[in-house]
Amino acid sequence: MSQLDWIVLVITLTGIIAYGLYKGRSSHNLDGYFLSDRSLPWGLILLSIMGTQASAITFLSAPGQAYTDGMRFVQYYFGIPIAMVVISIFFVPIYYRMKVYTAYQYLEERFDGKTRTLTSLLFLLSRGLSTGISVFAPSIILSSLFGWDIYWTNIFMGGLLIIYTMSGGAKAVAYTQRFQLVIIFTGMFLAAYMVIRFLPAGVGFTDALQIGGKLQRFNVITSGFTKTGFNWSDQYNLLSGIIGGFFLALSYFGTDQSQVGRYLTASSIRESRMGLLMNGLVKIPMQFAILLIGVLVFSFYQFNKAPIFFNQVQLNKLENSNYRDSLHQVNAQYDALYITKKRTVTEFTEALHRKDEAMIDQKTAELQTLQDSSEVLRGKVVHWLNKNIPNGDGNDTNYIFLSFVVEYLPKGLVGLLIAIIFLASWGSIAAALNSLASCTMVDFHRRITSKKETGEQEYRLSKWYTLAWGLFCIVVAMFTYDLGKSLIETVNVLGSLFYGVILGIFLVAFFLKNIRNGSVVFWAAILAELLVLTVFIFTKTGVFKLGFLWLNPIGALGVVLFSWILSKVSSRYVDRLISK
Repeated sequence: MSQLDWIVLVITLTGIIAYGLYKGRSSHNLDGYFLSDRSLPWGLILLSIMGTQASAITFLSAPGQAYTDGMRFVQYYFGIPIAMVVISIFFVPIYYRMKVYTAYQYLEERFDGKTRTLTSLLFLLSRGLSTGISVFAPSIILSSLFGWDIYWTNIFMGGLLIIYTMSGGAKAVAYTQRFQLVIIFTGMFLAAYMVIRFLPAGVGFTDALQIGGKLQRFNVITSGFTKTGFNWSDQYNLLSGIIGGFFLALSYFGTDQSQVGRYLTASSIRESRMGLLMNGLVKIPMQFAILLIGVLVFSFYQFNKAPIFFNQVQLNKLENSNYRDSLHQVNAQYDALYITKKRTVTEFTEALHRKDEAMIDQKTAELQTLQDSSEVLRGKVVHWLNKNIPNGDGNDTNYIFLSFVVEYLPKGLVGLLIAIIFLASWGSIAAALNSLASCTMVDFHRRITSKKETGEQEYRLSKWYTLAWGLFCIVVAMFTYDLGKSLIETVNVLGSLFYGVILGIFLVAFFLKNIRNGSVVFWAAILAELLVLTVFIFTKTGVFKLGFLWLNPIGALGVVLFSWILSKVSSRYVDRLISK
């Protein structure tokens, strides 16, 4: 980066951190550290919820997801608005009436201690692993920019995040996220503007959309149905997005402490509901806009030579291997395809301007053929990295947008975009670490210890738990490098393994009032989790194919069904004992 980029980066980051720490001064007790003294208005709640979701993974990986797979990922969010309404009606009043620190406190009163412990453990496991993956995202930036060892970069990045979170608590996170999101949206808008500006003369925004659309990147709505019926293995379609996405969003926003902790900071039920409902309105347009940037970058690279593989560190491994000559041959073919592609896409846009439908169709077919040929060559590089190179990683989705930013954006704006990704990371990870510490303190420490502790002592212990979870997340980040997927997909797959079961426990608690036996719900949750893991393993081994979003309704409805069956069985067993 240039000196100007460094100045912009440092000023942006230090300014936001200083402001957050200043505004984060709160009471030295659990209400202050975890819940901002329950004093925040709905606007800050909205920004805090959005900021917790909008991690570095969102801005680093989502444009790359659209670049490689199109816009259909946006369907993943279609269930959110419905989920926000359900949570506002049923979940929020219960949490507020009980004045809980964590969502799982309710379960002990409703059922028993072991049900609360199991649910909190499932949350800690899923959120701890997901946060570790989130720590890895900003490490990618530093590692790519400066060639740093990714493992030492994880330690450095994680250490900064721990200090940031321990210093401020929930209030610092909430107030900081307000300015983070303003800077984030400004920067992403500027990035989209620059992509369009860098297109050839006479080629504009609508032309870029047309190119992306003709090459299957503007596939916003996909039904999932084929000639042979519904494709259950399709990851993102309208049905899986509305149904699977609804169950995932209901669990994430309604039972995940990293989100519940955001709206428990509100000054009233109304403020919580307003923040949630507004989030339901803005989340889909926000994600659509971020994915759209990926489509614009894809169109940009039809006129400009894209790297055959966007992760230069992995390409260097091939350069230093027995595949060096093969890589050079493939690169030569790739370069020749680019020259033809550039000429063809120019002729395509000229036909668009003339409204020459016959020529548009002809050039579309040619562009698709050239794109397919380019993907075949890229596929060879991916295969070599995945199968033949030690520690090779054939997935470069997480590097596509970063590569464009560093290579093409002007001085100063590069620093701003890098700062944006850092800010998004710090906001979401700080909120996650805060929620992990709150669950550990409230759901475990308070219940285990017999010592009576003051608010100040609990406040200090909570900071130590924040440190412990931060170290755990750094360890997880060390094992994230070889996952072989886009980070945004990896996090969502991981969440789907646990979120459905957690949601199912709360659904039984809220709606099946006749089930009061905690042991019934506990074992139902165990059985449902085993079912989810079995289905997931079968899909990974190829026994059958199922998109990961369907794991959420399977887990949730599995808990409900098993609870109902076990309650019937247990009640009959009790009746028999009484009759004897």
